[in-house]
Amino acid sequence: MSGHSKWSTIKRQKGAADAKRGALFTKLARNISLAAREGGGGDPDMNFRLRIAIDQAKSNNMPQDSIQRAVRRGSGEGGEGMEDLSAVTYEGYAPGGGAILVQALTDNRNRTASEIRSAFNKGGGNLGEAGCVAWNFDSRGVITLEIDDETAADELSLAAIDADAEDVKFEDGILEVYTAPENLLSVKSALESEGAMPASADVAMVPKTVVPLENRAAEQTLRLLDILEELDDVQKAYTNADFPAEVLEQYGSA
Repeated sequence: MSGHSKWSTIKRQKGAADAKRGALFTKLARNISLAAREGGGGDPDMNFRLRIAIDQAKSNNMPQDSIQRAVRRGSGEGGEGMEDLSAVTYEGYAPGGGAILVQALTDNRNRTASEIRSAFNKGGGNLGEAGCVAWNFDSRGVITLEIDDETAADELSLAAIDADAEDVKFEDGILEVYTAPENLLSVKSALESEGAMPASADVAMVPKTVVPLENRAAEQTLRLLDILEELDDVQKAYTNADFPAEVLEQYGSA
């Protein structure tokens, strides 16, 4: 598995184990509310963005009543008002030249921009102008499955392609399935009908090309990504950095 793909897998595993629940649930609730407000209403069967947000919350063991409260807040039901949140994207560079794309939800753009600029400076990176790295990322549905059997991986890959997946990759026991964002849930459902249990399914910003990093720059970049994702307003941080295996092993065991 490439250093970039392996980083995504380790980050997901670390997040599930290490995240501060309160902060994580706040981010998930904001994401649900925004999806309900902007994605077509509070019915997840009619709003694929909301269904993805709810599935992500459930996979992180967010309580059902908190999920429903976030849906009501976003759809304006029951008199529950939603925060005046805006989705904002920030772009910059990590040590060693890797691109970083940061997605945030904020009720104060000035505060968020200041915090993200400070994080880039602290982590040895540079906050760039709008559009400086976004061209290198595509919005894609990404489904990951942990599979030990190569034959089973081949069968699931065929099932995914039959369900209109765009690409599949299998390496080191991880099957990655890439879809158009609007096909994420149908491909996920097709895999589940084959008895598979995806470890994750989300719409992500996937780099078109990756930049290999030396060990020191890789360590600095990983720290910068952690600093960014610890910010309350940051939902996700993406990179096109390709990390050395030994650095990732140390990062994964930390």
